[in-house]
Amino acid sequence: MYSTVVDSTPLIKVSTGKHETSFALNGSLMNPLEGFYATLAACAAVYAKKACKELGISAEGIAIDCKPFAGPKGPLTLAKFKTDVRFPEHFNAEQKAAILDSIAHCAVKEVVMDGPTIEFLVAEV
Repeated sequence: MYSTVVDSTPLIKVSTGKHETSFALNGSLMNPLEGFYATLAACAAVYAKKACKELGISAEGIAIDCKPFAGPKGPLTLAKFKTDVRFPEHFNAEQKAAILDSIAHCAVKEVVMDGPTIEFLVAEV
């Protein structure tokens, strides 16, 4: 469960049972859309680390840059999300391919790609 209470400040705090994250509407923090894009980038890093662990190598030095591209309906439509990965010199081609494949299957990306089947419900309780 994710919960938030709306107040008169530009901040938005979202809590779970264990954690809290904050967003802002005034540019002092990421807004929720930027947070969503950041989550995709973080997921790529998680999957890179998991792949490195499975390969028995350190993930140290892998750099990941992500860029969203708006669709024809403007900035609120995501047409493409590009993930660029740079590896330190000591990674070989096989290791790089395994890590890139792992990143390509990040759970957040998979949810987004299957998104048309998601039903969003908004209700007063």
